[in-house]
Amino acid sequence: MTDAGTIVGIEGAAGPRQLTLALDHAESLAREDFLEGPSNAAALSLIERWPDWPSRAVLLRGPEGSGKSHLAAIWARASGARTVSPRALAGADVPIALATGALVVENLDRGAFDEAALFHLLNLAREERAYLLITARSAPATWRIALPDLASRLRAIPVVALEPPGDALLRAVIVKLFADRQLAVDEGLVGFLATRIERSFAAARAAVAALDREALRLQRPVTRALAAELFREP
Repeated sequence: MTDAGTIVGIEGAAGPRQLTLALDHAESLAREDFLEGPSNAAALSLIERWPDWPSRAVLLRGPEGSGKSHLAAIWARASGARTVSPRALAGADVPIALATGALVVENLDRGAFDEAALFHLLNLAREERAYLLITARSAPATWRIALPDLASRLRAIPVVALEPPGDALLRAVIVKLFADRQLAVDEGLVGFLATRIERSFAAARAAVAALDREALRLQRPVTRALAAELFREP
């Protein structure tokens, strides 16, 4: 059993059986735990050269699990920035959000938010020369924004993209995800997964979680053989 979950025995009509209770896994967001590669080099360079930015407001764009939140956390520690959800923004709270002179707005393109409050935030950040880091899955040009001035302001923000990982980075991410669960795996398993999942960090995270759950359920070690059973081709 790993720290991924707890196995609990219960009695039933057919005798004792076991349930696997999933537990959360701590994922380090420290700089030394950020895995670098060509796909995220531009975004990492942007974060590390702060405050020498092309603009005081910058947007990181990338697919789910590509490292946007990790980079935002690295920058927040360096800049003293607060982190807010766009849905939590309200007009009266904007000055408080910018109190440290730096702010992270996470996942701006996911769900509804107060457009007037965001426009106020962008204006106040410009007036106070505060730094603003926004993360999103897509570029502002593709968003449905009802407020024309806000749409124009968002499209003017420089965008730095995180691309899907290359093979070497994907394998390194798989190893790290297993390590986060205190699981040591061999290259055979890592290579097997890397060739059978979508080339994305989100797919790697889902595959590692599924394999860990199955190992717990069956009380078997996490091996290439188990992965072959779980991810066998139809």
